[in-house]
Amino acid sequence: MRPLRLVTAAMRIAGGPARLLHKIVAVYRRDGLPGLRYGLALATRNRDAGADLNDYREWVRRYDTVSDSVRARIRGRLRALELESGKLPLVSVLMPVYNPNLTWLGEAIGSVQAQLYPNWELCIADDASTDFGVRPFLEARAREDGRIKLVCRATNGHIAAASNSALALASGEWLALLDQDDLLSEHALFCVAEAIKVHPLARLIYSDEDKLDADGERCAPYFKCDWNPDLFYSHNLISHLGVYHTALVHRAGGFRPGLEGSQDYDLALRCLELIGQDQILHIPRVLYHWRMHAGSVAEKGGNKAYAAAAGVRALNQHFARQGIAATATCGPHGYHVSRTLPRDPPQTSLIVLTRNGLHLLRRCIDSFVQKTTYPNYEILVVDNGSDEKATLDYLAQLQHSVGMRVLRDDRPFNFSALANRAVEEARGSLIALVNNDTEAITPEWLSVMVAHVLQPGVGAVGARLLYPGEAVQHAGVVLGLRGVAGHVHAGLPRERPGYFGRAVLTHSCSAVTAACLVVRKSVYQEVGGMDETNLGVAYGDVDFCLRLGAAGYRNVLAADAELLHHESATRGADDTPAKRERFAAEAAYMHARWGEQLFNDPAYSPNLTLDYVDCSLAWPPRVEPL
Repeated sequence: MRPLRLVTAAMRIAGGPARLLHKIVAVYRRDGLPGLRYGLALATRNRDAGADLNDYREWVRRYDTVSDSVRARIRGRLRALELESGKLPLVSVLMPVYNPNLTWLGEAIGSVQAQLYPNWELCIADDASTDFGVRPFLEARAREDGRIKLVCRATNGHIAAASNSALALASGEWLALLDQDDLLSEHALFCVAEAIKVHPLARLIYSDEDKLDADGERCAPYFKCDWNPDLFYSHNLISHLGVYHTALVHRAGGFRPGLEGSQDYDLALRCLELIGQDQILHIPRVLYHWRMHAGSVAEKGGNKAYAAAAGVRALNQHFARQGIAATATCGPHGYHVSRTLPRDPPQTSLIVLTRNGLHLLRRCIDSFVQKTTYPNYEILVVDNGSDEKATLDYLAQLQHSVGMRVLRDDRPFNFSALANRAVEEARGSLIALVNNDTEAITPEWLSVMVAHVLQPGVGAVGARLLYPGEAVQHAGVVLGLRGVAGHVHAGLPRERPGYFGRAVLTHSCSAVTAACLVVRKSVYQEVGGMDETNLGVAYGDVDFCLRLGAAGYRNVLAADAELLHHESATRGADDTPAKRERFAAEAAYMHARWGEQLFNDPAYSPNLTLDYVDCSLAWPPRVEPL
C-alpha cells in the first residue's frame, strides 16, 4: 500500500495531523513498529469500507434491536412452544443484594419484569444491607409483583451466602444469575427457553454479553465461542449470562463461602465435574448487560484482585478434585495454567522438513539444541532434494550427531507426503512437526506443548508463532477466515492480548498450523495422517485438525509455547500461475470436503467477521434473526 494512502487514512481516523502524531508516538512507545503497522492496516481497512467496522452502536441498531414486530414474533413462538410442551419451564432468577445503588437496582429488577418470557420468578436475598433504604425498597417491589420473592438476612454473610439464601427461595427448574446492578436483555429468558426445547439434555447454558457505560450505552461486547474447556480455564467463559439446571446446582452443593468474587466460577467448575461437555450450551446472542462503574470488575478487572485470587483457588481445588496435574496462577489477561509433565517424559521426534536454505536450517536446529529444556527428544531432518554443497555438508554433519537423523526424500515437494513418511520413521511416541524456518525462543516450548498433548482427549497442540519483528503470526486458526481458514490476530503486536485475551491465552481451537504442531504418533496414524493426495501443500494441517476433531479430539493453542517463524522463507509465496492453480484446487477441495463446517467454527463467534483477522464485528452476523 502506498505510504501517502496510509497517512491519509490514518489522519482521517485520528482527527488531524497533530492527533495523528500524538497517537503514533503513543503506539510506538507501547507496541513498537509492529503496533504501528497493525494500527495503520486497521485504519486503511476502515477507510476502504467507508465506515468503522467496530461501530457497536450501529451494529446493535441493525442486528440486535428488538422491534415491535420482533416482539410479536417472539410471543407467537412462545405460544407455539407452550402448546407443544404443555408448559413453559419456570426460570428462577437469583439476585444477591448488598447496599446497592437503588436506581440501578430498580433497573435490574425492571429488566426481569420486562422479559418477553412470562414464566419466571425473581429470588432476591438482601445480605443485611446497612443502607436503611434498601429493605423498604425491596419490600415495596415484592408487594407490587407476586413473582418477586424476598428474604432479608439477619447477618451479612457475603455474596456466596446471600446467593445460597436466594437459591433457597427458588422453585424453578432452571436458575439464572443476575447481579444487582446489571440488566437482562428483554428476550434473554425466551432465548434460554427455546434453547432448552431444542437441546433437552442441556444442563448449563451461557450467552454472549456486553457492558453499559456511564451513560447507560451498550459497549464492549464479548461474543463468545461454543464450549471451550481450555479457554474456560483461562477465564470464566460462562458469566454472563449463566443459566443452570436447578438440580445440578443442588448436586454441586450450591455456592461455597470463602470464594467470594469468583463464587460463580467455582460453582461452574463443580458443575462441570458432574456433567458431560455435550450438556453445556452456548447461545450466541447478547442476553446480559454488565454495568461498568468505579470499583466494578466490568470497569477494570484489577479493581477486585480478591476475585482473581479466589478464581485461582477455585481452579486449583478443581484440579485437585479431578486428579489433574496442573497449577493455576494469575496472569495479566486471565488465569495461567501450567500442566505438569510425567516423571519420565515420552520421547518426542522433532520432524524438520528442509530443502537447501542452510542459514534457516542451522538457526532452527541450533535454537532447538541450545534452548529446548525438554529432556527426551530426537531431531529427524527430512531433506527434500537439497543440492547446495554447504547444506549437504551440514546435513552430513548432523547425521553423525547424537540425537540427530537425516532422511533423504527427493520426490517433488508434497508437505503431507513428506510428513507422513517421516512419521513412519520417527522413533518417538510423540511427533512434533516444525518448519525449518522456525526458531525456539522460549526454552519450555516443547515441555509446554507435550504437557498439553498428553491430556485426555487432546489431538494436536500448536504454538504461538511470532514474526521476526515480534508481531503475531499464529495464535490459532479460524475456519472460514478469508475463504477457507486463516490465522486470527495475525500482525498483532506480541504483548497485545487480542480479542478478550485470545492472542495470549491457552484455548481450544478448530485447527493449528503444522509449522509447529505436536501430536501423539498413534493419534496421527489413527486419523490417517496428512492428506497427500488432495492437500500436498496448503490446508493439509487444517484438514488434519478437522479430522482429529471428527474423531473426538480437541486441538489446543498452547500460548506459552512461543517460537519465531520466518514464514514461507524456504518454499516462497504462491506467486506463479502453477502455484496459484494448485492453491485454488486445494481450496476447492476443502470446500467440497468440509462444506458449511468451514463457516461454523465452534471456537469462534458467528458475530465476528470472517473477512479480517482482527475479530471485528460481522456485518451481518451469521446468526438467525430473532
